[in-house]
Amino acid sequence: RRHGEPGELAWRARRLRARPLILILDVSGSMAGYSRALLQFAHGTSRSARKVEVFCFGTRLTRITRQLDRRRPDDALRAAAERVVDWEGGTRIGDSLAAFVRDWGRRGMSRGGIVVICSDGLDRGSPEHLDGALRKLTRLSHRIVWLNPHKGDHGEDWVPSSLGMMVAAPYIDELLSGHDLASLEKLAAVLPRLR
Repeated sequence: RRHGEPGELAWRARRLRARPLILILDVSGSMAGYSRALLQFAHGTSRSARKVEVFCFGTRLTRITRQLDRRRPDDALRAAAERVVDWEGGTRIGDSLAAFVRDWGRRGMSRGGIVVICSDGLDRGSPEHLDGALRKLTRLSHRIVWLNPHKGDHGEDWVPSSLGMMVAAPYIDELLSGHDLASLEKLAAVLPRLR
């Protein structure tokens, strides 16, 4: 039909798809000074990117993706505050991550995704639960990014002192600070490279 000449291919380049982004935010008492800024960041991210899921945890995990799907940030934060019942309470990171893996991660939400955990690592739960949950989450996700506001501007020399951070350290692909606006801008710059 083409007299021996090769035909043109219908596609010229591989189509790139953005990986899902899952934000898991600590809203316990130890993170009270950072929770509002993290939720505003989550609201802006969910409004500007596709495939973004947002969860909050203190002593239990709560999905707030639908609550953040409002145009005005104040309305979104108010709806999220009404949904999360353990605001500024205790912290159970391991139990909350295990609930995420069990209820959402295994269903495919985190498969191949970027999971961003925003927490100071002060966990009142069992270190074994945290280790097991992070091991399973590592298998399901593409990358795990951890924002810890206690890191501040210490750079690469910072050594975590909380037990939760020591348990989580082997599973973290990127450890960033989340203590101010500049650190959240750095996270926003890192995410496209990971996605």
